[in-house]
Amino acid sequence: MDYMFHEGFLGTRAPFFMDFVLIIVALLPFLLLIAISFARQGRFKLHEISQKIIFVVSVFVVGYFEYGVRLGGGYNGFIKDSTVSHDYSLIVLIVHIIIAVVSFLLWIKTLMSARNDSLPKHIGDSQHKVAGKRAFIGITLTSLTGIWVYLILFVF
Repeated sequence: MDYMFHEGFLGTRAPFFMDFVLIIVALLPFLLLIAISFARQGRFKLHEISQKIIFVVSVFVVGYFEYGVRLGGGYNGFIKDSTVSHDYSLIVLIVHIIIAVVSFLLWIKTLMSARNDSLPKHIGDSQHKVAGKRAFIGITLTSLTGIWVYLILFVF
């Protein structure tokens, strides 16, 4: 898997795998908006399938990312070339991780609530819709803070 650490394609100090993950992370909120639009159109089965696919792909991307980070020396291996202070970078990373974990749990809860046979036929004001909004906000914040971490590590 040496290719993971070849020069990235975005013109920063980041290796290939970080650029790849950044693109997926940046696209995630938009992909979710497409999946949400299916539910708004009443295409609930397509909404369900697309949400599950996006979730599974996201889990694999996070696994790929974690594998690359571990092989690359962890946080310290990537922060060493940054001009941003270590303390500030670490705080941003911790905030990102907290948001990401909470969002992941909210997303799982939302997916699980959709499996409940008692979901109303009209999902307008259901708990699933509220949970979905919370999960979407969390995932969007995860995406934004992930981009922020990337910028700290590989641009500044």
